[in-house]
Amino acid sequence: MDLTLPPKVTDRAFARLAEIAESAGAPQSLRVAVEGGGCSGFQYEIKLDEPAEDDLVLEKDGQKVLVDSVSLPFLTGAVIDFSEELIGARFVIDNPNATSSCGCGTSFSM
Repeated sequence: MDLTLPPKVTDRAFARLAEIAESAGAPQSLRVAVEGGGCSGFQYEIKLDEPAEDDLVLEKDGQKVLVDSVSLPFLTGAVIDFSEELIGARFVIDNPNATSSCGCGTSFSM
C-alpha cells in the first residue's frame, strides 16, 4: 500500500489564488517546490508558473496548485495555506516531514 499522501491545499489558499488571477486578468497557477539550500538544508519556492508535464495538479474551482515530481516526496501530507498576519500576508506550508525549520518559515530540514 502506498502511504504517500499528496499535499492538501486549504480553501483560503485557493481563494487567495483566485484573487490573484482576478487582479491579473488571467488564470494563474501557484507552484510549490522544494529546493536544496536555505538556512536549514531545504527551502520552499512558491511562485506563479505554468503547468509542466510531470506536475501533480491540485485543483479547485478552476484554481491550480502545482507540485513537481521531485518536490512531491518532500511535501507528503503537507498543508498549503494562506496566512494574513501583522507581519504580512503569504502562502505558508505546514509540513509534517520537516524536523526543524527556521524563523523565516521558508527553510526546513528533514
